[in-house]
Amino acid sequence: MNKRLLWLGVVIALALLVVILAVTLRKPKASLRETKAEPSTLSGLIAQAKDFQEKGSSLEAKSVYQRLINEFPESNEVMNWQKTVEDINIRLLFSPALTPKSILYEIKPGDTLDKIAMEFKTTSELIMKSNNLSSDKILPGRKIKVWNAPFSIVVDKSQNTLILKTNEEIIKTYMVSTGTNNSTPVGNFKIVNKIPNPTWFKAGAVVAPGSPDNILGSRWLGFNIPGYGIHGTTDPQNLGKQVTQGCVRVLNSEVEELYAIVPVGTEVTIID
Repeated sequence: MNKRLLWLGVVIALALLVVILAVTLRKPKASLRETKAEPSTLSGLIAQAKDFQEKGSSLEAKSVYQRLINEFPESNEVMNWQKTVEDINIRLLFSPALTPKSILYEIKPGDTLDKIAMEFKTTSELIMKSNNLSSDKILPGRKIKVWNAPFSIVVDKSQNTLILKTNEEIIKTYMVSTGTNNSTPVGNFKIVNKIPNPTWFKAGAVVAPGSPDNILGSRWLGFNIPGYGIHGTTDPQNLGKQVTQGCVRVLNSEVEELYAIVPVGTEVTIID
């Protein structure tokens, strides 16, 4: 009987020792978590965002800059933070890095870039850019990044801005020119054709692509309303003004960017 009591005491003592050790070992972990707590101050968030950028962690940096915009909307730096977010958006869009709005697609026998682009309502140009492809030749079995969220465009005539969106997220804001005397039509439209290096057919003349007199610039994205669309410009100094015959003008390098991103069928909303 005494031996049983002795063994029972030993077991209880060992059990207490295990509990004490478990509690002791957990304390440093809790302290470690505290040291890694998310910053909440303005300076702390800015430092964290810059640290993520320096490390090349674009998605994490974007998240922190977005938090800065949401939590400190009165800051003088809000516009700079938004510009940084938009720069990150375009960089991510044109890189192999997967995002919540893209997938990793395995190329199947018989696939072409145009076929894949049509299936996912994107563009072959965007697939090429985001996978660093130098040609449209693809091999079955290879996995590629494919964007699979719809884009939309909002043109604000009062601000002379064009906003590229996906769902409700702003991807990038572009400065544009709109129509003289408010002549750019208001409403909901769709892009129905895309033409690289367009010829300008104006009254009494045909102006060749690349001509300094060709006001269409390097790309054309036509609306489902004849004669209207988004195009480049040979007059970049007048961006931000109402100076066109009704179309939406964009800097050539930026209209080329849009051309690569948005497919035929993209919705365009123009507001006063």
